[in-house]
Amino acid sequence: MLERHFRSLKAIDRIKAQWLGPQIERYAQFLDELHTSNSTVRQHVRALGHFNDFVIGRGATCLDDLPDHVDAFVEHWQAGHGRWCKSAQDRAAVVAQSRVPVERMLSLAVPGYTRPSNRPAMPFSTSVPGFFPFLLKEKGLRQTSIHNYTFTLRPFDSYLAQAGISLDKLTPACITEFINDRAKTLHKSGMLNTAEALRVFLRYLHREGIIANDLVRSVPRGRVYRQASIPRAIGWADVERLLASIDRRSDLGKRDYAILTLLTSYGLRAREIVALCLDDLDWAHGQIGIPMRKGGHSTRYPLSAAVGEAIIAYLHVRRTDIDDRRIFLTVRSPYTPMNHWTVSSMVAGHLRSIGIQVARAGSHTLRHSCVQHLVEADLPFKVIGDYVGHRHPASTLVYGKVAVHKLREMVIGHGEDVL
Repeated sequence: MLERHFRSLKAIDRIKAQWLGPQIERYAQFLDELHTSNSTVRQHVRALGHFNDFVIGRGATCLDDLPDHVDAFVEHWQAGHGRWCKSAQDRAAVVAQSRVPVERMLSLAVPGYTRPSNRPAMPFSTSVPGFFPFLLKEKGLRQTSIHNYTFTLRPFDSYLAQAGISLDKLTPACITEFINDRAKTLHKSGMLNTAEALRVFLRYLHREGIIANDLVRSVPRGRVYRQASIPRAIGWADVERLLASIDRRSDLGKRDYAILTLLTSYGLRAREIVALCLDDLDWAHGQIGIPMRKGGHSTRYPLSAAVGEAIIAYLHVRRTDIDDRRIFLTVRSPYTPMNHWTVSSMVAGHLRSIGIQVARAGSHTLRHSCVQHLVEADLPFKVIGDYVGHRHPASTLVYGKVAVHKLREMVIGHGEDVL
């Protein structure tokens, strides 16, 4: 397998002759099965060669001893390769260059070894281990809802840990202070979700006898009024600037540009983007199908020239050795289908890169921009709602508040014509 990645026979012989040579070769085969690029395989093999020399120098004699040397090797690697680092992100990248290949190789070579998880622990997993099983078994919540509880309660767990407050010492003042702190960064709807999760959690704590008093009433009940806010869209000039900023010479740029054209042309949701399959593209009739809409229905759009060209450009560089039929894949091994949060994060990153500031930037920002653009083009709200897949007319009518040209006409005396 090494012959596929190294041209020099001397280099291959040198790798195989190392103490960890068989394990390194097996790991290279594992990377091949994941369709890993040549450059990544070579980078990992070289890092493992350094690890081989490092553990020999520390007197390692058997594979079972290798996990004890990982942290020391990472520090050694960072000291030698991290002098250029200027930020925490740079340092994390250097650490990953050493830790990732070593831990992945050890998971193959050492029986019983598992890579340490980078995922944060479930909130209150030690102090209240029965809460999340309660949500699943007694309340019958779906995994997505349980994930929302995890996201909401983790800051509360961190707050109590930093303040040194145990659950049996909880007071209304502690809860109020936490709520006030979260209100500095969360939107109104986010505060409602936080308050609701806290009530369920506190009610469970009281039921189980973990806290003596029922503190549910100490959680304030906020209000969110319908039509109280306006969509967080950006102007169409900024949309065009965003599309023009994508470097389409790279595989990543081609993929991101195709996604952005879909978001801005059809106002699709991120979940609808990642659910698109190759079979949804009807090239013969010039159409694209959206089978996984929020309301459970499907929609077919004419495939515009700009969108079609962007998708074709991406398909030319998309991995063809992947069995999954979904269109958009990650650009790094193991080349899995994208997740909806990856799409949203990608959009937010591109918006930041060109200096566009918008609250809670993400894929929905471009959906809002698409609808606003249609409103400004004087299309009827019913047509717009059907176009973007709104289930209720009220979801579309909120965009009437951002139709500035309509409001301007009413102010200068042409209100009757507008209405």
